[in-house]
Amino acid sequence: MQLRNVTPDDVDAYIRMQCDPEMMAELGGPLPREGIADKVRRDARKAADDLAWIKMIIPDPTEPDVVAGTVNLWSHDTDDGPASEIGWMVLPEFQRRGLGKRAVRVLLEQARDQGRWGLVHAFPATGNAASNGICRSVGFRFLSETDRPFAGRVFRTNHWVMDPRVLAA
Repeated sequence: MQLRNVTPDDVDAYIRMQCDPEMMAELGGPLPREGIADKVRRDARKAADDLAWIKMIIPDPTEPDVVAGTVNLWSHDTDDGPASEIGWMVLPEFQRRGLGKRAVRVLLEQARDQGRWGLVHAFPATGNAASNGICRSVGFRFLSETDRPFAGRVFRTNHWVMDPRVLAA
């Protein structure tokens, strides 16, 4: 498995993830296709400028055009000040192979090694057993259930947090 920055050429992968009812079931339903190309361009610019880590999950480095999903780490403002958040999506045909867990761990290891991002928060939907399992297995600590906005919608999540500095090398 390998991670690479999102590029403007990743529109099809974004559409497959964000416009699909199954992929977006825990996030309030599919997003409209309109605007996805602009989102990919904005994300690619943020990744290129190192403002956010927006990575495409490549399951086999010998096939770099095959994308299994994304894993992202970014900072945003909250009522309590800036916070770092991680999120991921894995396409159905690549699920249950450990790719999401490995991608999350790789990104957290990079955060640890670079001393960047501070505490990292994750907010998987309460009903998303696989993503909550990833949080548990890589060392996140459960804080609470909470309502979180995403793409103009609000949904029920589990709030997890971890300090990447505690990851074993």
